[in-house]
Amino acid sequence: MKQRAFIDQLGRKLVLNDKPRRIVSLVPSQTELLFDLGMDESVVGITKFCIHPAVWFESKVRVGGTKNVNIERVKALNPDLILANKEENTQEDIALLEEIAPVWISDINSFEDALNMIRSVGELMGCEDSAQKQITEITRAFSNAAIQTRIFALYFIWKDPDYCAGKGTFISSMMEKAGFVNVCESLRYPEVGTFDMLQPEYILLSTEPYPFKEKNRDEYMNRYPNAKVIVVDGEMFSWYGSRMRLSATYFKQLQHEIGRH
Repeated sequence: MKQRAFIDQLGRKLVLNDKPRRIVSLVPSQTELLFDLGMDESVVGITKFCIHPAVWFESKVRVGGTKNVNIERVKALNPDLILANKEENTQEDIALLEEIAPVWISDINSFEDALNMIRSVGELMGCEDSAQKQITEITRAFSNAAIQTRIFALYFIWKDPDYCAGKGTFISSMMEKAGFVNVCESLRYPEVGTFDMLQPEYILLSTEPYPFKEKNRDEYMNRYPNAKVIVVDGEMFSWYGSRMRLSATYFKQLQHEIGRH
C-alpha cells in the first residue's frame, strides 16, 4: 500500500494510504465536481444541499447540512477521505471529522483559487487529466465570453438582516468576470445597513443562500431608487467547481439582457 501526501488549501498536510475509494463530500459545488470527474462509485456521502447532480441527491447518503454535519452518520460510512471547505463547514465539525478520516479543506476566495482546487482534487482522486479538462473548458468558456463591461453593483446574499458579498470573496471575483464592479469595499460578508449611501448602478439579489425572488425587487428598488434591481442565479456566482463552465455563458446572457434595458 503506497502512501501519498497532499497539502490542502489551508496549507495542511494529509496522508492517504491509497487512492480514495470511500469519499464524503461536505461541499455542494465540490460534490458536483466529483461527479464530473467520474467519481460515482467512490462518493458515499453528501450533504442535503448537494442538489447537483440530481441522481446523487436521490441515491447518496445525506450526512446533514454543511454547518451541522451528522458526525455519527459520516463515521458509519467508513470514509477514507472527507472533502470540506473553510467557509462552508465549521471548525468544530472538522475537528471531529479528522478523528474519522483525513479531511482535505478548500479555501476559495478567487477564480484562480477555484481552478487550483479543481487541479488539487484531480490529484487527490488520481484523475489529473479529467481535472485538467474541466479547467481547460472553464478558461475557454470565459475567454470566449469576452465580457468587457464595468457596471457598478451591490450583490445581496441575505435578507433581514441584509448581507452582501464584499471584497476578497469568490463571489466578488465572479462579479468581475461577469462585468460588474463590486461597490462594497469591505471584506467578506458585511451587513449592508452601513452601505446605504453607496450608489450602485445595479442591485443583484442572489437566489442563494437566501432565496431571493422577483417579489423582493420592490423593496430594494425603494431603497436604491437610482439603481436597477435584478434577481440573479446564485449558483453561477458562488459555486466553485465544474459548474463554472456554465457561468460564462450565463454572465454573457445576463449582460445581453442588461443591455436591452
